[in-house]
Amino acid sequence: MPARTPPPLCSTAICLALSMALSACGEQATLPVSDGFGPKPTLPPPNKTLIPTVNVAPRVGWRDAERPVAATGLAVDAFATGLEHPRWLYLLPSGDVLVAESNAPPRPKDAPAGIRSMVMKQMMKRAGAAVPSANRITLLRDADGDGRAEVRSVFLEGLNSPFGMTLVGDEFYVANTDALVRYRYSPGQLRITASPTTVTPLPGGKRNHHWTKNVIASRDGRRLYVTVGSNSNVAEHGMEEEKDRAAILEVDPVAGAYRVFASGLRNPNGMDWQPETGSLWTVVNERDEIGSDLVPDYLTEVHGGAFYGWPYSYFGAHVDERVKPPRPELVATARVPDYALGPHTASLGLSFYQGMLLPSPYRHGAFIGQHGSWNRKPHSGYKVIFIPFVDGHPSGAPVDVLTGFLDNDGNARGRPVGVISDAKGAVLVADDVGNVIWRITPAASRAGDQARPRDNGSPSAR
Repeated sequence: MPARTPPPLCSTAICLALSMALSACGEQATLPVSDGFGPKPTLPPPNKTLIPTVNVAPRVGWRDAERPVAATGLAVDAFATGLEHPRWLYLLPSGDVLVAESNAPPRPKDAPAGIRSMVMKQMMKRAGAAVPSANRITLLRDADGDGRAEVRSVFLEGLNSPFGMTLVGDEFYVANTDALVRYRYSPGQLRITASPTTVTPLPGGKRNHHWTKNVIASRDGRRLYVTVGSNSNVAEHGMEEEKDRAAILEVDPVAGAYRVFASGLRNPNGMDWQPETGSLWTVVNERDEIGSDLVPDYLTEVHGGAFYGWPYSYFGAHVDERVKPPRPELVATARVPDYALGPHTASLGLSFYQGMLLPSPYRHGAFIGQHGSWNRKPHSGYKVIFIPFVDGHPSGAPVDVLTGFLDNDGNARGRPVGVISDAKGAVLVADDVGNVIWRITPAASRAGDQARPRDNGSPSAR
């Protein structure tokens, strides 16, 4: 008689039941999320629990004519729909919009086997974060100026979990999860079929915990800056697995070499050049599992050679006692970030606004896409916010620009990621759960309004 096959360790139903049990356990926030914003956020004592806080917003998507809620004076419409997990956006000089349709690559070492790993994978599926990666970049063109993309073309395919993109002259760069590559580009091109040239490998591997890699070019195009997130929450796999990670790398595209430009940044994503000072800024996702009130994500100017604390400390000298051995001499050098963005908001997108279409309060500052929490009670993020700037630095409270990504039952209709301005000054938002790109305009205007195109002085705009 043949041997019976043992039952699976965790069926879908059991995993779901366990995930519900986890969701019902654990701590919750004692402070309003607003206390975790600004240059001096409230940082209570860590609250490390036996069971980490898990509070996933299940994906439901947008139904019928549903859309996000725009701030007073603004309107929002769909620029493109029916995409596959759109994550990141880039504006070509022609006005065409590129979108990276992408998700995590296979990561066999991302988490140890066992019940907890299975539960977390099931929770990510519920959140809509476990879909296969389309591994392509799609070109969208608004040919008739009505604010919707009528032309859609596969610009590049066969990529490896692509994220960031940038154009320097006729060289188009893509940050795959494991390498920075480039292609020759011709103005107006709808599709690139040539094989890529590898500029430099990037930290990847079988764990590749934070897989997204972003890229931005210096104003003169001679250097590229690439974000690389950490390979863990707080270096629990050892610092040897964190080589050249939790950092922004400075790449010489001619030599194909890089150096660490700034370090101690747990998971940097969005980058942009501050238009008044010309300095580089980034948004960073901070660490988990020490409570719903810790640690705030942040927006900060990136100083060459600076260390921002991870994993040994956060917001300067606030030591993380979980990290062994400690490095007090390194903590003493940790730079305090400029502006906190709330705990567990998963702030990813960053774009300084330089257009003239939106009302004047949005003319000086940064739009930030907050992908939203899965490990905070109650939820945080799930919105697009605006941070005012004065004299090149954040000044004032954040403004909610686009909300309504969560329904009244705490389900996720969508989750905002990348944000950019289009050629007319409208703001585009990639929604990777709703599979939509949203377009924000003044409430009184409609698609087709004429406005001065954005020119941020980048090599691609020249």
